[in-house]
Order: sequence, then C-alpha cells, then structure tokens
Amino acid sequence: MKKTILVLTILMSTLMEAQEQKANQIPQISVTGEGKIKVVPDTGVISLGVENTGKDAAEVKKLNDDIVDKVIKYIKKNGIPASDFQTTNVSLYKNYDYEKKKYNFVANQTITITLKDLKKYNEFMMGISDTGVTTIHGVEFKSSKLAEYESDARKSAMVNAKKKAEDYLSVLNQKIGKALLISDATYVNPPMPMFKGAMMSMDAEGGSMPKETLAIGEIEISATVQVSFVLE
Repeated sequence: MKKTILVLTILMSTLMEAQEQKANQIPQISVTGEGKIKVVPDTGVISLGVENTGKDAAEVKKLNDDIVDKVIKYIKKNGIPASDFQTTNVSLYKNYDYEKKKYNFVANQTITITLKDLKKYNEFMMGISDTGVTTIHGVEFKSSKLAEYESDARKSAMVNAKKKAEDYLSVLNQKIGKALLISDATYVNPPMPMFKGAMMSMDAEGGSMPKETLAIGEIEISATVQVSFVLE
C-alpha cells in the first residue's frame, strides 16, 4: 500500500512538473502596466476628543459626559444622521502628576464624524468649539465613489500593459495573444490635510476674503498589474 502511494505521488509530481515546463515553453512576453486616477475628495472623517482631569473619578466622568452630550446634540442639530457619527474611544484612568506629586483622574472620549458635504466643514468646525471639545485629532479625506475609481484605475493599468507589449512586439512584427497571468496591486494614496493660519486674506482693494481653513487636495488611486501575454 505504501509503495502504491509513493508511486502515485511521484507520478503526480512528474505530471505537474511536465505541465509547468510546457507552460514555460510557450512564447510569451511579460510587462507591467500602471494606471492612476486623481479625484477631489467629497467626504471628510473628523475625529474629535473630549478630556477632563480632576481629583474625583465620578466628577471627572460627569464633566466629560456633559460635554459629550453637548457635542452629540450639536452634531444632530447639523443634520448629521446617527449612522455617520460614532464613539470610537472611551477611557477613565488614574494618572500620577510628578510635578504636584499627587494622583488625578483623567476621562477621555473620542467621537468620529463622517461629513458627507465638505462645503459644511467650516461652519461645522466653527460651532463645535463652543461645545467644549478639547482636541481635534485630525481629518481624513475620502471619496464616496472609491470603488468606481479603483475599477477605472485597474482598467487603465491593463490598457497601459497591453500598449507596452504592443510597442515591444511591433519591432519584431509579432502580435500579442491571450493573457496567461495577471497580478494586481491597487492602492489608494489619501491626501494629508493642510491647516491654514487663522489670518484673513486681503484682496487688492483692502477688503477681506472668506477664510480658507483647509486644503483638501486630491486622492490618488493607483493600480499596477503584471501581465504575461502569449506571442502569436
């Protein structure tokens, strides 16, 4: 029985090796194709933090909860649905102050908001500070049509790969056939937010122009494909 299994294993390995060698003998060309799509973000994910410190844990938590309540009411007041904001971190811990040589309690809460209309960003951020928010952790820009743009980038990469192969083979008076192998590597490069100063820009007549508090930039979606074509 063991001899039979050993013979079958050797036979299968031999057949697989023969198939690989046959595939390698097929005349082919391998090229890399690249596709890039740049789009302006239409969605912003804002991360806000509330923190309070004090001697009594219950009091500190209550202070934090009161501010968070104001924040959530402000978010709802701005017409943002419950599905677009979420508490992403809550903590209450004891911290030692080495300068004052005593312990304090620290309460933290982080709320993440998805703003689907970036035109409302300035108005929203101007009012959020009145709620008692202590930290703006950051803003991440996204696109609501990301899947569609990724698809466009992949198609562009394939067109680029085919064009490269045709360029090489045109010198040899050959044509490309079917694709044997396609390897994909698509990624999204989100823009980093740039916060501008609080100073007003002045026009040539000395009047003031609207504040520009954020540069949203562009999102770059890149697709890279490795394609092997049969030579005809």
